[in-house]
Amino acid sequence: MVRIRLRRTGSKKQASYRVVVADQRSPRDGRFIEILGHYNPRTDPPTFEIDRERTRYWLQQGAQPSDAVKQILRNVDLNAVPEPEAEEAA
Repeated sequence: MVRIRLRRTGSKKQASYRVVVADQRSPRDGRFIEILGHYNPRTDPPTFEIDRERTRYWLQQGAQPSDAVKQILRNVDLNAVPEPEAEEAA
């Protein structure tokens, strides 16, 4: 499965992250398909920069965002973020 997730960059104790599309089996900082943007939690307020068009494209293709990326996409007001589906009780 393809996931949209964070990839850690920066030096020790100076973390910043890239938002990437990667295969679920790839390591956190390993091979990825495409960079969609970046996230810097160390600034006040935290900095988000996301390519909205490409993110929508990957979500339409079935890529699943990680929990952290879901929060970032909500903060960026990206309307294409899928909401978790509620399971129907039988």
